[in-house]
Amino acid sequence: MIMDSPIESFIEQMPKVELHVHLEGSVRPETLIKLASKYKVDLPAKNLDELNAWYTFKDFGHFVEVYSTISSCFRHTDDLELITREFLIGQAEQNIRYSEVTFTPYSQYVNSGLGFHEQMDAVNRARLWAQKELGIQMAVIVDIPRQVSAPEGELVADWIIERFGDGLLIALGLGGPEKGNPPEKFKTSFDKVRKKGIPCILHAGETQGPESIWQAIEIADTLRIGHGVRAIEDPRLIAHLRERQIPLEVCPTSNLCLKVYPSLAEHSLPLLLKEGVYVTINSDDPPMFNTTLTNEFIQLQKQFGWDANILERLSLNAVQASLLPAEQKQVMLETFQTEFKKLHTQISV
Repeated sequence: MIMDSPIESFIEQMPKVELHVHLEGSVRPETLIKLASKYKVDLPAKNLDELNAWYTFKDFGHFVEVYSTISSCFRHTDDLELITREFLIGQAEQNIRYSEVTFTPYSQYVNSGLGFHEQMDAVNRARLWAQKELGIQMAVIVDIPRQVSAPEGELVADWIIERFGDGLLIALGLGGPEKGNPPEKFKTSFDKVRKKGIPCILHAGETQGPESIWQAIEIADTLRIGHGVRAIEDPRLIAHLRERQIPLEVCPTSNLCLKVYPSLAEHSLPLLLKEGVYVTINSDDPPMFNTTLTNEFIQLQKQFGWDANILERLSLNAVQASLLPAEQKQVMLETFQTEFKKLHTQISV
């Protein structure tokens, strides 16, 4: 049996928060295969090995095709409750105390005719179950898929306004292919929700460059940037992000799998940290990229030689950047700091 190194033990045991993870992209492979069989969805994969091969992405367009097929396997609210419960069990196993999960109910609305509130109720049942049984929390960022029309985006915005304040839904997001779908396309949607005091958190700067990030900031006043790793290409943007401390939700393995960077060694992450940009670490669509949040930290530590203090700082960054209410955030910060003190003492790293 290979024993974990002290630093790996530290990573496995440290308390965590995850801010960039997609519900549909987190479905367990074995569950996906069962649901596809149940609903006669023709997956090009009948077992786990074939599914892993299917998850070898040629480019971002191929990834979107695969993701859309996965979304078509959820036909009933019970399916959504199931995948949310299973996702939260996996988070608890990694000592992830709180997750802000991106969810795209418009896909299920189109694919299966599931109503928005039905979907959210199913996810909420799983959230409340996990709170009681696992002692962890989650909240949901409902996103607009960039490839839909502006009026369809407004429908999603209206849904969010109806639901906001229920303890589950916390923000409007924007995901999907950046090319040809700038934030400006959905400006009316962002304006609508912001007038109601609802924050926006947009994906940007993944497959497109700094201009996509500038637009997310200028058009939607995004509180965080989903990915944002290509900000490094624009010194003026880096200075702006540093000055305003706008958090980036960095998902390194995702970036490698989708060909944003060829390797961790060539990833912008160390430069972003060196420039003083606010960074959090996330897993994006973990089974699709054969990763977990814990694995992200382990691989980054191996590549960049991070010590326990950097790991702690990045974990606390995620707490600070979360949309938890101020009082809950402060309690979580103090809890994490206490636990990290113990970990530093118990594990010599």
